[in-house]
Amino acid sequence: MTKNKFSLRRAVNNMNLVRFRFWFQIVAFVLMVYGGYVGLDLGDKLPTFACVYNGEGTGGKCYVGMLQHDLKHPIDMFMGYAGYAFLISLGMFMVWFWVLNKGWCGFVCPLGTMQDWLTLLREKSKIRYSEYSWAHRGKIKSIKYILLILLLLIPVMIANSVFGLPKLPNGLSMPFCDICPGRMLIPAFTGNFNQFYIDFSSKTDMVMTAIGMIMVGLFLVGSFVKKRFFCYFCPMAALQYIFSKPALLKLYKDGAKCTKCGDCYRACDMDILEIADDVTSKNLVTEDCTLCFKCIAACPEEGCLEANFAGFTIFESTKEGFIVRMAMDQRKDNDER
Repeated sequence: MTKNKFSLRRAVNNMNLVRFRFWFQIVAFVLMVYGGYVGLDLGDKLPTFACVYNGEGTGGKCYVGMLQHDLKHPIDMFMGYAGYAFLISLGMFMVWFWVLNKGWCGFVCPLGTMQDWLTLLREKSKIRYSEYSWAHRGKIKSIKYILLILLLLIPVMIANSVFGLPKLPNGLSMPFCDICPGRMLIPAFTGNFNQFYIDFSSKTDMVMTAIGMIMVGLFLVGSFVKKRFFCYFCPMAALQYIFSKPALLKLYKDGAKCTKCGDCYRACDMDILEIADDVTSKNLVTEDCTLCFKCIAACPEEGCLEANFAGFTIFESTKEGFIVRMAMDQRKDNDER
């Protein structure tokens, strides 16, 4: 039994993470985008962009849409049953999120998967990816929180006069959904292109749907030239990070084993410098981390980085695993020449 357990752990630590993650994302994408056709319904509190506009195809729905809906009530109603409904919805979102933590971004999110496909296309095209300067990265980080605050505040201001300001028009009831690229791109995978339009019924609708179209263009171009471009600005990532501390899945680091070689940083799609430089923190999940585990796969130090689920190590860095994956990469490079 002990020998089998050791053999399984060794196989996991030596696995081709890129291939495993690619097929995991394919399965998750199919379930999220097409699961509804076979009766799958994971509810409307999911911590990932499974879009309500996907209609019958969706296997579940993004919590951001429900969150905006729950907040659009007069304050007296929100202090009663509407408030209870909000807390129940938030609690269900937290339970879903705590299972995979930011792994929802790295393994399940349809928009994240689309970005990885665009990155793969760029790599096949032999086009070098772009990077943000260090001066810009600090400013970029705040954008996701600004978007989160706006998507929380705007629905409240539709039903209530805040700070004596006039109420906002009903056309802003789902502000982030209106501009989210998932509203158009996810249904497109089921042959539904009905969301590609500009609504001229009111000035508010015209502006929001026009911004939505622009966002799709930015998403496609940005994700082609920059790895995980949209994730830097994603308000879902900001919302997730607020509740990430109690989550079951974590990224741990033993700083005493770190040589600061930088391999983990170079492997990170989100350019998270702390993964290489921080040798004091044990839990290294940041607001930008997608828990893709590429850093673990790239680390050559025995047990320096590990993915931990509910106190159990499920994947860790090993010298053997590093050497095995280096050989895999070398064979791939030779085959492509």
